[in-house]
Amino acid sequence: MATIQDRNGTSYIFRILAKTDTELLTGYFLGLSAETRSKYAPHPFTSEHAEKLCNLADDTADRYIVLTQEPDAIIGYFIVEYGDGMDEAKRYGEQGIDLVSSLDPLFAPSMADAYQNRGLASLVMPLIVGAVKDRGARSLVLMGGTRETNSRAIAFYEKSGFERHGGFQTRIYNHDMRLV
Repeated sequence: MATIQDRNGTSYIFRILAKTDTELLTGYFLGLSAETRSKYAPHPFTSEHAEKLCNLADDTADRYIVLTQEPDAIIGYFIVEYGDGMDEAKRYGEQGIDLVSSLDPLFAPSMADAYQNRGLASLVMPLIVGAVKDRGARSLVLMGGTRETNSRAIAFYEKSGFERHGGFQTRIYNHDMRLV
């Protein structure tokens, strides 16, 4: 657990998601706008999924949250997935980069709408990178890439040290990005 402070002096708590966070995570998921939801694909933002995530017995991911202090509310949710990343492994493999799930975990961040573009995710990144390094990882791979049209996200990732590694086409082109 760590305390981070934004440029206005407001303090937030950064920690691992706990089994007791179901209600807070449900509130976070249900409070996200349709636009924010549309940019996130690792799992649904539903109350049922919040309950499932908080009660996983054998999770292959580290799930981090950022909370306000009073009242307690989740304002950020970050996944670092050490499990199967077959899609990413195949795409990166085509570029000569061999990903290993335990060394190259997948990363999926999200922030509550009202807290986007306020610098909080930038404050959290060194904490996540430190935790990943402590587990022996060599890189952090953006899960599912990021949409070419999402210039704010691309700028954030590049500012955080991520580099583009090709991409793939869905209905929109997506950039694969990796932080070594």
